[in-house]
Amino acid sequence: MQMTSLLKLTLIFTLCVILMGAYTRLSDAGLGCPDWPGCYGMLKVPTQTHELSQAQTAFPEHTIEQEKAWLEMIHRYIAGTLGLLVLVILFISYKTQDAPKKLPSLIAVLILFQAALGMWTVTMKLMPVVVMSHLIGGFTLISLLLILYLRTKPLRIPGGDAAMRKLAPFALFCLAVLVLQIILGGWTSSNYAALACTTLPICEGDWVSNLDPLNAFNPLLKTEGSYEFGILDYSSRMTIHVTHRLGAIVTATLLVFLAYRMIKQSQSTLLRNSAWLLIALVILQVTLGIGNVVLHLPLGIAVSHNAGAALLLLTLVFINYALWRKA
Repeated sequence: MQMTSLLKLTLIFTLCVILMGAYTRLSDAGLGCPDWPGCYGMLKVPTQTHELSQAQTAFPEHTIEQEKAWLEMIHRYIAGTLGLLVLVILFISYKTQDAPKKLPSLIAVLILFQAALGMWTVTMKLMPVVVMSHLIGGFTLISLLLILYLRTKPLRIPGGDAAMRKLAPFALFCLAVLVLQIILGGWTSSNYAALACTTLPICEGDWVSNLDPLNAFNPLLKTEGSYEFGILDYSSRMTIHVTHRLGAIVTATLLVFLAYRMIKQSQSTLLRNSAWLLIALVILQVTLGIGNVVLHLPLGIAVSHNAGAALLLLTLVFINYALWRKA
């Protein structure tokens, strides 16, 4: 298999892992298996009578929910396959003389760290900072894989255009803002703050007087038990939710303005199409965010919101790659 085809497959697998992780998290199945890497001490979910008895004996404090356990294990199976694909990419890179070496090595290190974060997510009982870091690791992984793909597949991307090069710093700033917004989204989800506000445009009641940023964004808050379903009070969750909404307004405005500038100034059809795609994804993401609030976080829309964030990030990574690329 050629490197470009392998990278395409790996990008698809990475997106599947991100979406399956979101589905597992939003289905409250993050602790479907109380141990790692197996499930109740087994390589699959216990289903037979003797397996259930053995699992209950080994984990008497847990109620075995097979549906949630299967969600967690399927996520691990896909993530494990992704890890193997990354190792194959690393192997081929070092076997191919002109192939990049540092970036595949970085990706391999990241996938190992992601595995560790997956373990800590379970062993630290869904501690928000770990869950959020695991999510950000997935987004970082798919971004690096896209960059590697772009470096190994020659694309007709113009370089050296003075007018477009002037947009590069602003595009990089937009990327940084989007990453911060994705982090806020991960913090919102991991602290179960998605429904802390159920009205539009910002939040119900006298929300300004209830803001509590010190507790809302403290990554070191601890509990003796599980973090499942959250440990923060309403004011802290509302603060997180409001911050994510305000961040969405700022991010959407910046991205649309960047796309507008690209459409007006670029002579490249590829870059103009990327700008139109960016606008379409921003509109879709805002619509999905509103749908989460109005419809009270339906699973399909919530997972799609994660997919939208990933596609926005990939589009903006591509735009930055194109704008910073030299002739």
